[in-house]
Amino acid sequence: MNLDFTEEHLMIRDAARDFAQNTLLAGVIHRDETQSFPKEEIKQLASLGLMGMMVDPKYGGSGMDTISYVLAMEEISKVDASTSVVMSVNNSLVCWGIETFGTEEQKKKYLVPLAKGEIIGAFCLSEPEAGSDATSQKTTAIDRGDYYLLNGTKNWITNGSTASVYLVIAQTNIDKKHKGINAFIVEKDMDGFVIGPKENKLGIRGSDTHSLMFTDVKVPKENRIGEDGFGFSFAMKTLSGGRIGIAAQALGIASGAYELALKYSKERKAFGKEIYNHQAISFKLADMATEIDAARLLCLKAAWLKDNHQNYDRASAMAKVYASEVAMRVTTEAVQVHGGYGFVKEYHVERLMRDAKITQIYEGTSEIQRIVISRSILKD
Repeated sequence: MNLDFTEEHLMIRDAARDFAQNTLLAGVIHRDETQSFPKEEIKQLASLGLMGMMVDPKYGGSGMDTISYVLAMEEISKVDASTSVVMSVNNSLVCWGIETFGTEEQKKKYLVPLAKGEIIGAFCLSEPEAGSDATSQKTTAIDRGDYYLLNGTKNWITNGSTASVYLVIAQTNIDKKHKGINAFIVEKDMDGFVIGPKENKLGIRGSDTHSLMFTDVKVPKENRIGEDGFGFSFAMKTLSGGRIGIAAQALGIASGAYELALKYSKERKAFGKEIYNHQAISFKLADMATEIDAARLLCLKAAWLKDNHQNYDRASAMAKVYASEVAMRVTTEAVQVHGGYGFVKEYHVERLMRDAKITQIYEGTSEIQRIVISRSILKD
């Protein structure tokens, strides 16, 4: 594994950093308070080629590698995790899933506008009774010959109301259990598809999270992804890559909070000197920096394995569970370093602390990641 970034990597990182600091930062507190979706900011992300980063240029993408994706995700997440989760879902779940497993017709029809950022996508797995347990799908898709009849409810769907294309996991043959699950491309304007109210969330409040209801939605046969019964494998393979994106998001949240805490510690004085000169603060900063570096290396390892076509299931789970826990610890300490100012919105760290919590929950909770890791090491 080469730890030296290429010139292209550095250019992508710097472009994402410039966009985050000069475009996203100005309105991030307002979007958080008003739960406003970053519509115009997402358009600008698309113009930078960051909504279809890893997609082949022949399908409208930027043709970048996963390391580039991690670097860009970290920079965007330092400032606005609501925007980065939209970017993450579109890149590593929706675009990657269709490009890797979709038909040529599906790629031309759906992947091209998704990769260009003309539309955005959503990934629909979680349900009221099947969150991290992907085998317990209650949403059904009954084969009716030329189409499937889709019925059920999906919960906690990022881009729930703003997406145009939805990848929906549903049970087709309950007797076959996980081998009877399929994945479908569902369009927003299909009859019987209803979007529920927006969730009022603790963090990532600028992203839109909704429940989705399907009542006798006719999904054309050609919108099934892969062979009959491939849906469970599709979900697991797609989520494994998605964890790299969420790990990078957690890394960015932690890194952003640390940078703010370090800056504040050099400005704030107590007992006659800047507070970073007090051991109580300097030790906090040392621990924060160490854990962030460790999380970054785990993210880059998972990305490198993916780029080199090696198994990255364990690595992505490790990156996700560790980076998300680092994000919680670092943001909490960043609030502490700021003291009373850390509790005030204009200093940003309280928002980063709220945003950090979701990284331990979505794309599979930290407990689920430990199951993935433990099963992997027990096989060795």
